[in-house]
Amino acid sequence: MSTPILQEYFGEGELKKDFRLSRESANTLVHTLEGQHDHGWGKALEVGIFLYWLASATSYRVVSEAFDVPQTTVYDVVHRTAECIMAVFKRVVHFPSPEELEAIGAGFCRLAGRTWLVHDARVLKLSSVYVQQLYPPPGWCILGDGGYPCLSSPICLMTPFREPVQNPVQARYNRHLSKARSVVERSFGMMKTRWRSIFFKALEVKFTFAPVVVSCCAFLHNLCLSNGDIVESAEGEPEEEPGEAEAEEHTSAAQPGDGLRDRLAAAVSAPGAAISALREHDY
Repeated sequence: MSTPILQEYFGEGELKKDFRLSRESANTLVHTLEGQHDHGWGKALEVGIFLYWLASATSYRVVSEAFDVPQTTVYDVVHRTAECIMAVFKRVVHFPSPEELEAIGAGFCRLAGRTWLVHDARVLKLSSVYVQQLYPPPGWCILGDGGYPCLSSPICLMTPFREPVQNPVQARYNRHLSKARSVVERSFGMMKTRWRSIFFKALEVKFTFAPVVVSCCAFLHNLCLSNGDIVESAEGEPEEEPGEAEAEEHTSAAQPGDGLRDRLAAAVSAPGAAISALREHDY
């Protein structure tokens, strides 16, 4: 029989209220996943069940009642759809190409004013980005808050000067860094707003499945952006205060980036010369 949620999903109206995606984004997801582990339920219905579960972060029993399908089917569909998304994850979530870096870097320059219960530093140290030096490529740096150490190697990571700053050069550098990082904060804010039920309550899944669910949220965030399906971050949400970097979490191979940061600070303080200085010194 046709339930109200099925009528809504297969109707012509807006889906964001109960599915958190626009109809265009949902159709794009169905098209992206077609051909992968197709079953008799049909990919469109499976995507609908998965999105409803993700949007509400409710139990499989509640989703089962909403769609009038067996509870075991809901479990299978959620895990199967997540598996399908992870199979194509890198099509949508990936490091920028060398060609894209120029445009992205210029965009961050403009934004900066030119035209688990685990500490952040430990997460960085254990990540493949750090261990395998996957990113960024030579000549580029990652921007971080005060919860991370300032590094020149094994990856280039630039962080703010500790407050209170010692001079106007450091203060200006911190302002530019903060403006550039705001786009990242906004991205996380948008993703948390769209999937509030996932990020603002305990997720009732096995701990091994939790990273997959978060990855699916990141995948869908990028997919929605490509469709112009924007959800602005909610106002009034408290921002996390960055902690102090845990220097002991990094091996002796890690090289501090204080000297590079000083040169960057001087570069952004030189009137009209920031971008050219960065390129000249290959920062």
